[in-house]
Amino acid sequence: MFSSQFLEDNFRNFSGSESQTSPIGIFDSGVGGLTVLREVYFQLPQESVIYFGDTAHLPYGMRSQREILQFVRQILTWMQQQKVKMAIMACNTSSALALETVRSEFPFPILGIILPGAKAAVEKGRRIGVIATLPTAKSNAYRNAIVEIDPEIQVWQVSCPELVPLIEENRIYDPYTTEITRSYIEPLLNNQIDTLVYGCTHYPHLAPVLRTLLPDKVKLVDPAAHLVRACGQELDLLKIKNTLTAQPTRFAVSGCPQQFAQSCLQLLGYTPNVEVVDLNNISVCDLRQDITS
Repeated sequence: MFSSQFLEDNFRNFSGSESQTSPIGIFDSGVGGLTVLREVYFQLPQESVIYFGDTAHLPYGMRSQREILQFVRQILTWMQQQKVKMAIMACNTSSALALETVRSEFPFPILGIILPGAKAAVEKGRRIGVIATLPTAKSNAYRNAIVEIDPEIQVWQVSCPELVPLIEENRIYDPYTTEITRSYIEPLLNNQIDTLVYGCTHYPHLAPVLRTLLPDKVKLVDPAAHLVRACGQELDLLKIKNTLTAQPTRFAVSGCPQQFAQSCLQLLGYTPNVEVVDLNNISVCDLRQDITS
């Protein structure tokens, strides 16, 4: 995934023991990235994790590319200060709009979710639907990634602007959520899709709803599982996989910690301690100085 020159330039100051036991950073606009965190718990149980939810700025689907790039830089700067060994961009919108820009700006690998999701979708079907935020759908990130792998596959994308707020408000089983979800997937079903990709990490939380609306033949693709598999491969390649016991997950948000903790209770099964980080106090210039010093 990374060139030898990239590894030489960005990992030459790492010692093996430090990088192995350092945490992985995972970030999203809110609770969506918890689907990725659950996969880390399952696939990489010995890895320590710092999770950041940018809840003060959600939903990212209503933000401009310029805003998202600024938020991502601030989050990654903060993660650099926490000495993460790798960052997982558990957000399709930021992966679509910011990943390629920021990858060269930070001295640790940054993994996005779209390419692993596209690869998984191609293995599942030939008529692929993608539900996503408006910026992700407009970027054509999934369509481009899928068609690059196999030009013969047909791809349809729909934006679902109301779903993230409904999930963040814990309204998954609200009848309105079912009806609005039905309206979003109807054009995909009209195109006789055989595979549906969660183009937002929030959307796997809607699996119980979607399964009542989709024909049995439609296969669901959760890119989170495939992203974490790629993360494990990258850790092996860089020889920084942790072999010791993981530290408790550290949670931080930019917005209300109580609301996020309550969502964790429903989605993870426990209520964590959640700290607040004000991104307005994070200067990206500080990172430049740290890297060059």
